[in-house]
Amino acid sequence: MLILLLLLSIFTYYVVKKSVADLTRTPTWMLWLVMMIPAFVLAFWSLSDRADEPFPIAVLLGLFIVCPVLYWFLIQWGRTPQKAGQQTPSAQQTATEAVRAAAEKAAIPPLEKEEEATIQHCFPWSVYYLQNIEYRPQALICKGQLRSSPTVAYNTVRANIETHFGKRFLVVFQEGLNGKPFFALVPNPERQKANQPARPEKLARPGLALGLLVATLFTTTMVGAFIAGVTEESWQADPNLFWLGLPYALSLLLILGTHEFGHYMAAQRYKMKATLPYFIPIPFFLGTFGAFIQLRSPVPNRRALFDVGIAGPLAGLVMALPLLIWGLAHSEIVPMPETASLLNFEALDPGASIALALLSKLALGSQLGMDQAIHLHPVAVSGCLGLVVTALNLMPVGQLDGGHIVHAMYGQRNGAIIGQVCRFLVLGLTFVHSELFIWAILLFFIPAIDEPALNDVSELDDKRDLLGLITLTLLVLIVLPTPGPLKALLF
Repeated sequence: MLILLLLLSIFTYYVVKKSVADLTRTPTWMLWLVMMIPAFVLAFWSLSDRADEPFPIAVLLGLFIVCPVLYWFLIQWGRTPQKAGQQTPSAQQTATEAVRAAAEKAAIPPLEKEEEATIQHCFPWSVYYLQNIEYRPQALICKGQLRSSPTVAYNTVRANIETHFGKRFLVVFQEGLNGKPFFALVPNPERQKANQPARPEKLARPGLALGLLVATLFTTTMVGAFIAGVTEESWQADPNLFWLGLPYALSLLLILGTHEFGHYMAAQRYKMKATLPYFIPIPFFLGTFGAFIQLRSPVPNRRALFDVGIAGPLAGLVMALPLLIWGLAHSEIVPMPETASLLNFEALDPGASIALALLSKLALGSQLGMDQAIHLHPVAVSGCLGLVVTALNLMPVGQLDGGHIVHAMYGQRNGAIIGQVCRFLVLGLTFVHSELFIWAILLFFIPAIDEPALNDVSELDDKRDLLGLITLTLLVLIVLPTPGPLKALLF
């Protein structure tokens, strides 16, 4: 509990500092403390003499209502005062915040009359009728009337801007609060780098990626040995028992690596700069905190955002499902204890998940009854973790894979609303799956608004919309417990 609380504290501080530190004068530690109050209260409760008693639901809901409101109030209270005549930050500024950050806070110099006239000519009236240009500290906001399809308008304006200004600006196309799309011209960070002394960009670091992979292979093998039943005493007596953890380690790394390479290959398809997958080794818990890649260039459009976001979960599932089915077929059926749950690998309750119930029945057939649990084979443990990790990544919140998917499908603003609803639904789900409680808390600390694509107006095609709905359905099948009628039919 203390280790998880420490990790949660570090993660929360990082998120607060990255998301709002530049927006307010309120100390970061104060905002961090407000967001950590629910976790601290629950941790103290679990360590107190009343740990066996259920935590009061009214107090829990009160914490998750009061703390976000207080957090918002402190941000507004400490906001940098506006200068006379300066407009309050609007949705347009918020929408381009991520790109402006990439531009390293470079200010837009005043344009000469000839340059402003040139910009106006970059907006053909038959494509996008430009009505006015607003000067912001780090962007030019171009508002008008869209008179063609969003894709045609964006491609036309971007091509014209590049023809007359080269790589001086990044062209961003966003939805306004009034439903009318607008263009934002922000400084291009690539041009700034070009003006600096030439330095080779260390994008792909195979040495670092390989070193982290080897370290994670060691830590997951160590954890896998314990999962396989190796005790510390027997390990000291026979160090070769260490290698019994390899099935768990190799299968888990294969699932996580395939997930991240799915993102990587999709990014390469759209010529987006991305790092190699980096694994995070830890010598306890599961042996790893997963893997990640970093995108070093803006997402060009919502189609690219969708494809990159969905490629990881689908690739991971393609690898996890056969490993899970094989592992379940080689697992042991045991009587159902009271402690059986979704993540109890010594007594897994197959009815804790609709998807898991179907896969368990497929692998074990008539051997598995309603009042029986499964003592998982190490490969089945990694497959089950792959299934759960996929579900967690598919949560439609912020910059998670699911957040990218709903943003691409429904737009940035609607995606943020879906993310807010999802947070409270997952919190309610913890009454069924208590193991998800830490994740439910983390979701409240992840910014609900996903970063915009350069062309964030053009919508997806029907095939991608359908694939997105299918993928979100998979999320529901993984996290929801098996209904009684279906459980009776299966078992």
